[in-house]
Amino acid sequence: MDFLFQTGFLGTRSPLFMDIVSVIVALLPFLIFGAIGLAKNGNYQAHESVQKLLFIVTVIVVAFFEYGVRVAGGYKHLMEGSSVGHNYFIYVLIFHIIIAVVTLVLWVMTLVSAKRYKKQHTLPGLYSSTHKVAGQRTFIGIILTMLTGGWVYALLFIY
Repeated sequence: MDFLFQTGFLGTRSPLFMDIVSVIVALLPFLIFGAIGLAKNGNYQAHESVQKLLFIVTVIVVAFFEYGVRVAGGYKHLMEGSSVGHNYFIYVLIFHIIIAVVTLVLWVMTLVSAKRYKKQHTLPGLYSSTHKVAGQRTFIGIILTMLTGGWVYALLFIY
């Protein structure tokens, strides 16, 4: 597993595991958008399956990321080559973590309520607009998580 801590493929000083995670997180909003398109086209079963799969993959990627950061020596070690001030970085990191956690909670709530509504035979149907709003909030959170994650990556490995 040492190869995961060698220099990555994005041309920065980032380790490979961080480049892998960053690419997946950067692609996630586009994959989610595709899943939303399935629902818009009336393919609700595919929408449900893809959303569940993306959620599971995302949780695995976050676990992989957390493992990599811990094994790499934590954020302080990853920050060694950065010219960014520690306090500024911490504020950005905390901002990113808050957005990511809120987004994860929203996503879980959206999936759980969708399961309940489907079981009640009110999705699609009576609760479609409620589900759509919850999905939009989650999608915005995923985009913000991707953007703030890119900000953290840039501070760590580019500046």
